[in-house]
Amino acid sequence: MSCRLSFVPALACALMMTINPARATEGVKNAAIVAHVAITADTITREAGFIHKLYQPEKPSGRTFILLHGSGGDETTLVKLASKIDPSATLVGIRGRVVQNGVKRWYRRVTPTEFDQKDVRAEAAAFATFLGKLAEENKFDISDATFLGYSNGANLIAALTLLHPDFVHRAVLLRAMPVLSNTPKVDLSDSRFLTIAGENHKLYFPFAPKLEALLRECGASVDLRVIYQGHGIGDEDARIVAEWLDKSR
Repeated sequence: MSCRLSFVPALACALMMTINPARATEGVKNAAIVAHVAITADTITREAGFIHKLYQPEKPSGRTFILLHGSGGDETTLVKLASKIDPSATLVGIRGRVVQNGVKRWYRRVTPTEFDQKDVRAEAAAFATFLGKLAEENKFDISDATFLGYSNGANLIAALTLLHPDFVHRAVLLRAMPVLSNTPKVDLSDSRFLTIAGENHKLYFPFAPKLEALLRECGASVDLRVIYQGHGIGDEDARIVAEWLDKSR
């Protein structure tokens, strides 16, 4: 496909120069626009609601995890990790509504480090409404729940915290970064965060201190941990989260 995209504009430019040399520059510009649109166009679909799954242990510990997956994941992705952290916790796995070029996400991505601001805000608002109803139906207290998010899902949690500050009071953000271009000034003095960054992931690792500073500026308590890891998550993350939760009780 990439060969066709580069070949068609080149042929169009050649024809323009042959037919009307005076309009050659215009032809080059038009061809470049066609190529750019073809390359950057993406397909977005959106579920009407948030697909989710509730996992109830036989003997609940009283702890509830709200799980938000990373790009390409779903409502089951973080269940194994959460079960390692607390085998007796109640788990609420939720799937992002957005599918971009076949990849399940929580909001539309423009580049790996830039995001559709309207979509981030709209999806955060939709998620807050959904979660409020879900908590009421299943009789669990959102203010006492632990939000556990990875990458794209962790980013939504951070955005949700800033846009709807009464929702998130305790959260674990794995491989996260700030995604809002204009950050509202809110009071997060009642919120606690654990962020775990992988220093081997050169693209996203530099954003970890920025997210920490952003949350701290709003009064939140933030514990930033850095591990010798890439963007993937595993046993070391589970161990750190379990220890942090035990201390924060």
